Amino acid sequence: MAEVRSLPVPDGLVGERVDAALARLLGLSRTRAAELAAAGGVTLDGRTLGKADRLVAGGWLEVTLPDVDAPAPAPVAVAGMRLVYEDDDVVVVDKPVGVAAHPSPGWDGPTVVGALAAAGHRISTSGAAERQGIVHRLDVGTSGLMVVAKSELAYSTLKRAFKERTVEKVYHALVQGHPDPTTGTVEAPIGRHPTAPYKMAVVAGGKDSVTHYETVEAMPGASLLEIHLETGRTHQIRVHMSAVRHPCVGDVTYGADPRLAERLGLTRQWLHAVRLGFEHPSTGQWTQVSSDYPDDLAHALDAMREGAR
Repeated sequence: MAEVRSLPVPDGLVGERVDAALARLLGLSRTRAAELAAAGGVTLDGRTLGKADRLVAGGWLEVTLPDVDAPAPAPVAVAGMRLVYEDDDVVVVDKPVGVAAHPSPGWDGPTVVGALAAAGHRISTSGAAERQGIVHRLDVGTSGLMVVAKSELAYSTLKRAFKERTVEKVYHALVQGHPDPTTGTVEAPIGRHPTAPYKMAVVAGGKDSVTHYETVEAMPGASLLEIHLETGRTHQIRVHMSAVRHPCVGDVTYGADPRLAERLGLTRQWLHAVRLGFEHPSTGQWTQVSSDYPDDLAHALDAMREGAR
């Protein structure tokens, strides 16, 4: 069973970020503390906190810790996960919907890390134990390309490349309506939603976030966009497109029309990581891979083209 620790906010931690405070208070890594917060396991006076929230004087803190004696999740093969590139340094997978990048508190479904382990692939041992080799992530509900580091050189090099924004990350998104202008940039800070901790939002004081989009095809009631991410915030495309009143089709969490999603047979947001390019960590050569739309997105796109509004 999970363990719940309850205590008043210590004077020495007043004003600290949640992830930094928990790391000091409980002896966790800052990454682990941030994951506990992301899973909704940290509350202050009954209000769920995000990792960047600050502790306040006089508050009552509750932290839910998963059972530390529970065995690590066994590696599980993932049907439909395709390897599109592999060498001694990296492996690039085409991740299906419903698969997380790595294990985390509150998620007991399939993961990319588990699937690679089940298939016998060696990955880098750098990073937290449960997310070794992971240098970037895709949402559970987003399909497409992910690169995973196999060597320690690849891990450090790719982590730096993502931080320095030298990796090309290209998505296609089917959004409601027709953005005006048809090509543009959304630049707005993203942080934890103030009242719904499972969501992100455009908020003052959030992290700088930049999304570039271009209309590839306009159809009745929707537009197919090509999106280039300059930054890589949680739910970035979904939040930014919702903020400009063009949510991803099927993304009811961020304001999409649920009736349209039902007519299209969509149970997730229409969003796919179609292209990934990076400088190879060993050779320095530009390496680029691409991915076709999965069946559910291809079907929904065809239906929209036929006027299923």
